[in-house]
Order: sequence, then structure tokens, then C-alpha cells
Amino acid sequence: MTGPKGGRDRQGAAKPGQAARTLTVSLRKSHGKTTAQQRWLERQLNDPYVAAARAQGLRSRAAFKLMELDDRFKLLRRQARVIDLGAAPGGWAQVCVQRGASRVVGVDLLPIEPIAGATLIQGDFTDDAMPARLAALMGGPADLVLSDMAPNTTGHSATDHIRIMGLAELALAFALESLAPGGCFVAKVFQGGSEKQMLAPMKQRFATVKHAKPPASRKESSELYVVAQGFRSA
Repeated sequence: MTGPKGGRDRQGAAKPGQAARTLTVSLRKSHGKTTAQQRWLERQLNDPYVAAARAQGLRSRAAFKLMELDDRFKLLRRQARVIDLGAAPGGWAQVCVQRGASRVVGVDLLPIEPIAGATLIQGDFTDDAMPARLAALMGGPADLVLSDMAPNTTGHSATDHIRIMGLAELALAFALESLAPGGCFVAKVFQGGSEKQMLAPMKQRFATVKHAKPPASRKESSELYVVAQGFRSA
């Protein structure tokens, strides 16, 4: 997947097309919405990824981010066992199923509508018993652990960065307990200096660690994804 340039991805699904960008929707100012809410709604209505996700029955535009990361890094091997942390609303789990994963287990504090081919549970992945519970559901260790989690933003960049890095570090700790040798880990982070504290232990346990910003990630967003491959057990 290469982003909003038309064409089809490797599964034959239509990509977000440039034509969608030519239809710009402007809303009249609503007295029932704040300026920020008005901007968000206009952005959603004019986003080709939102339109493509709706047309293809995907739970969220974020599904395209995983498609693009998979196209670049070949994360989703056939018959892979995948754990999706913070899985709601289920867009990444859908992609994992569509791309041939044999077992997909998603966990979130919020309930998730069922997805054929995936096991979705409501719970806290930081619970001590959760790694063993998810391994039992998958029938063994994971080949890929995913985390697209992000906290609700405060508007204060330093605070938001610390909060998302806290989630990413918790996801990494979970992955180190759950991955099979050679496995992969993907997590959302924000641009900023403190992610270097997370990279050092990752480089000790994975063969390669890289940052990536998929085309589906909005240009104005500070989000990045850290992609670690070739897990080495301790």
C-alpha cells in the first residue's frame, strides 16, 4: 500500500484515490459544536482514507496504516499468530485476518464488535495473567505484537508525548513476554526525545529497529511507528 494514489493493495482492495480529494466539503458553522469539533468533522468528511475505509467495510482509517507498514516490512506472514493491544474498534485486527494470519487475538478495555476470524476480549493487557491467557487463546507465543494505542491528547505536547511513550513501553514489556523467537513488534509513538529510552532495550532484543510514518498517517500528526523485527529471546 502506498497511500492515496489510486490502484489496489496486495489483497485487491481499492486504495484511497486522488479523486476523493477533489470533493471538498465545507460545513456551516454550527452553534452546537466547538471550533475544534467543526474542524475535526470537516477533516473527516474530506479525508480519502475515511471514505475508503467506509467503502471497504473497515472499522477505521487506521487500517490503512497497518496495510502500508505490512507492505513495507512484511510483518504479516501467512499463518502468523498476532496479538493486537488496544484493538478497538478493530481495524488492525481486520487487516490481520484479511492478510492471512492464522490466529488474531485483540484485547481492549472497551468492548469490540465481533470480527470473523479474530478473538476479541475485553480486558487490561497489563494484568499479570494476560500474557498467559492470550498465549492459550493463540495456541502458543505470538509472531507479531501490535499496539496502535494512544491516550486522549491534552493539547500539551510534552505531556502527550510522555503519556503515549508510557503506553508504548508497557506494550513493549508485554511483547518481550509474549513473542516467539524471530517475532516482530510494532507500536505507535510520538516524535520527541524520550523515545530513545525505549530504543536501547529494543535494540538489545531485536535484530532491527526502525521508525516509519506510513502515508495514511496525517502529515500534521506527530505520530510515528517503531517497527522491531527479529526478536531474540533472553
